[in-house]
Amino acid sequence: MSLETIEIKAFVPARDLAESLYFYKALGFEVAMESYDLAELRHGKTAFLLSQFYNPEHANNFVMHMLVANADDWYRNVVASGVIEKFSVRTSPPDDRPWGIRDFTLIDPTGVLWRIGDVIPA
Repeated sequence: MSLETIEIKAFVPARDLAESLYFYKALGFEVAMESYDLAELRHGKTAFLLSQFYNPEHANNFVMHMLVANADDWYRNVVASGVIEKFSVRTSPPDDRPWGIRDFTLIDPTGVLWRIGDVIPA
């Protein structure tokens, strides 16, 4: 018997799949697979599924956490990408959290909250 886990991917809701795909591609994600109602997005070794599903209550309470090598670099990438203006999305600058992560928030066009951060060295 093998209980080896290969991968876990979240189904991230998208109110408008085409708009969300454009948003994530502008941030540097690559589309690994795309159909009429689902896309797999990758960045490096990480991936998630973007699903043409929208329930406002669900989307506005959905949180993704992405651990990166450098939160400040990622924040600069978000700002430089132009997504804040193009998609009227909100972000907050990086800050050190009491749980040992330096992160910032980014809300995608559907309302999904992303916390993007790195581990603060001990």
